[in-house]
Amino acid sequence: MMAEAKEGGGAAEGPLHQRDLFLGLVQSFQAAAMQQMGKVMNPFTEKIERDMAHARMSIEMLEMLRTRTEGNLTGQEARFLNHVLTELRLNFVAEIDKDKEEAAKPTPAPPASQPPTDDPAP
Repeated sequence: MMAEAKEGGGAAEGPLHQRDLFLGLVQSFQAAAMQQMGKVMNPFTEKIERDMAHARMSIEMLEMLRTRTEGNLTGQEARFLNHVLTELRLNFVAEIDKDKEEAAKPTPAPPASQPPTDDPAP
């Protein structure tokens, strides 16, 4: 089956190591969360989009992954996962704080209407 993958344009080096697959999975959730927080552009729509509920879910998925793999990760894998979680949590809190600041700002008053002038328009 791997021979088929190589012939079909798959990785020439052979199957990916489980460590590489794990790190790729973590990076995938990291990229999704950053995109969902509006930190990076959505590559499909080419727009900055925010969906904090989905960002929270992506972070929680990584937290679940850390809990479920505790004791089964190499030092490098555990450090990487912890680093990513710390980075995402800090960014998430910063975005929530930014939302709170925006909500606390007073809304600008509409411009006062100008009294009519007696001068006719030319």
